[in-house]
Formats: sequence, C-alpha cells, structure tokens
Amino acid sequence: MDKFKILTLNNISPRGLERLPLGRYEITSETASPDGIILRSYNMHEMDIPESLIAVGRAGAGVNNIPVDKLSGLGIPVFNAPGANANAVKELVLAAMLIGCRNICQARDFVRGLEGDNATLATAVEQGKKQFGGFELPGRTLGVIGLGAIGVQVANAARALGMNVIGFDPSITVRRAWELSSEVQSAQSVDELLGKSDFITFHVPLIDSTRGLINEQSLKLMKDNVVIVNFARKGIVDDEAVLKGLESGKIYSYVCDFPTNELIAHPRAITLPHLGASTREAEDNCAIMVAEELRDFLENGVIRNSVNFPEISLDRSGESRIVIINENRPDMLGQISHELGGAGLNIDHMRNESRGDLAVTLVDIDATVEDGCCSQLAAIDGVLKVRVV
Repeated sequence: MDKFKILTLNNISPRGLERLPLGRYEITSETASPDGIILRSYNMHEMDIPESLIAVGRAGAGVNNIPVDKLSGLGIPVFNAPGANANAVKELVLAAMLIGCRNICQARDFVRGLEGDNATLATAVEQGKKQFGGFELPGRTLGVIGLGAIGVQVANAARALGMNVIGFDPSITVRRAWELSSEVQSAQSVDELLGKSDFITFHVPLIDSTRGLINEQSLKLMKDNVVIVNFARKGIVDDEAVLKGLESGKIYSYVCDFPTNELIAHPRAITLPHLGASTREAEDNCAIMVAEELRDFLENGVIRNSVNFPEISLDRSGESRIVIINENRPDMLGQISHELGGAGLNIDHMRNESRGDLAVTLVDIDATVEDGCCSQLAAIDGVLKVRVV
C-alpha cells in the first residue's frame, strides 16, 4: 500500500505528527505531489494547488490564509482545530483585561525608566504610582461578541471572576449553548451589547458582516472609558477610530494582537505579537486534532471539523469504500447508484451528506472496486473527486 504524503508548510508540533504512523504516512516539507497539507500561518493564496491534493488541515481555527472557495471547487475539504487553542486564548484575554484596566504595561515602563539608588527609586515609585491607578473587574460588564469555543470559555471565566457578562452570537451552536453559563445574558444585537459593556472582546472570523465592526459610529454607542480587547482578527476593529477614541477618552485602553506603527506609538494601546495560541499546549492540541481529522478522512472518508464540507461518518462494512465528492444537485445519488449497478457492484451501505453547494457520499461495497468503475463515477457531470479507501 502506498504511503500518504503529507506536506507541512510550517513547523508542526511533533505530538501532532506522531498521530500519522510512519507505516502509512510520509511527512515532508518538500514534495510536488502531496495527498495532504498541514499548515499554521503559511499563506496558500498564491500557491499552485497540486492535482494530487486530497485534503488540507489548518493547525488552528482561522482559515483566512487558505483559499477555501478555490479548494471547495476542486473537491478538497479544509479541516481546522476549533477549540484546541481556546484555553490559551481565554487566558490571554483575561490577562489583557487586567493589563488594560490596571495600567500594568504603563507602570512597568515607568519603573524601567527610573534611575538612582534604591532609596531614590523608592521615593520615585511612591510619588509616581498614583498616575497608574486603575479599576477592578468584579461588577463590571464584559461584552463577548462570538460565542464559539473561545468566546464561551471567556464568558464563563469572566463570570467566575465576578463580572457581569453579556454575549451576542446569532449562530451559536447547541453544543456551545449547553457549555455557556446560564448567568450570561443574551444581547439581541451588537449595538445593545456595545451600549452595556465596560469591556468588549471579539471571537469571530473576519467576514463582511464583522469587518469594521468597531468604527466611529459604533464608538458613539459605547460607555466612556471602555476597554476593548481584540485577539480575533485585525480588520474587525478600525484602528483610526480606536486611536481617536483613545485620544477623546471614550476608550480607556485597547489591547490587541495586531501592531501598527500608529498603535505602538500610543501610550494607551497595548499591542502584542499575535500571542493568542502561542503556548506549547495549544500548538500540541491543534496539531493533534487536525492530524487526526486528516487521517480519518484520508483513510475512511470521515469528515469532522471541516470549514467547507459537511460532517459525515459511516461505520466500515464490506470490502471497499468509495468516497465521492460532488456538487450538490438533483439525481446525483441516482447516477452514482446506476454506475455502480452497471459495474455489477452491490451497495452494502451508503451515506450522503450535503452542505451548501457540496455533497459527500460514502459507499461501502462487498467487492473490490476496479479503476474503471472509479473513472466512470468521476465522469458523471458534477462529480469532483472519487477515490477508494
């Protein structure tokens, strides 16, 4: 049996790659014909997509660096690792809230700039500390925009710290709703949330509806001295509007993962070098999750946590399994069944799932499937990929 070739476009945690056994997988940073790709932040948008490619795995949550629409048209699922780095991001958000309201970075810079003997330092510290007085979290209201894996953990942790929490997510899943503390209030709109919050944090992807979510107009809805935390995506917050808000006092502090020269220069903007998932645990967890997802699809056609394909699984039965990826259109199953019948193959078990314009069919057969049958299936108008696993 030929090995699956896995191309790594970034350094991937060895703990994740260990989930791809050497007997079945060849892992390399250089190959022109990979079956699978695993990456973190590498930009695939300018990359030529190899004809051999079957699946892509992002060892993280966001997929802005991956041409998802292009890969969908080629019948290639993109997997990610939602929730694998949630604790790491949650901890950083909590730290950012404390940094933002307690002036910790400004105070540290003040102390590092002091000179003199210890007695002189002690006097200067006592005289200077008053300018860094802040406020505490309990009793304040945190607004959480986006209640996925990370947003839910942030909301629950903030409640445990004594904060009031209000959340907004019109697409919250049943699973996340069960995980969310019943004490978290639900906002009916972003505007409602902005108007009630002392702290605001974002945990949403960058799409048309979230681009520029914080702008000059939305700032007018907020309380004075609001603390804004953004570890989601750069374009969600309009930097120019935030800088104006910092100058006017509308915004008490802004903490984010997306430095610019203008933000770095402002004393009440704290910018970090994209540290959200930068822990050993998060990198391990993301790599393990995406490696297991990739393996299950390559070996069994099972899809979990794909950003562009439907979830599908089927217990193995029969001698062979055919994985068919096709456009979601009428009579596709009829045509597939007709071709299999014409090849003299009896269907032992079949499952079909669709999502938007794409569908996946798993077919278990009690016989060996010849290459000619796969070619006939691939020739059906609307079929994007066919393979036997």
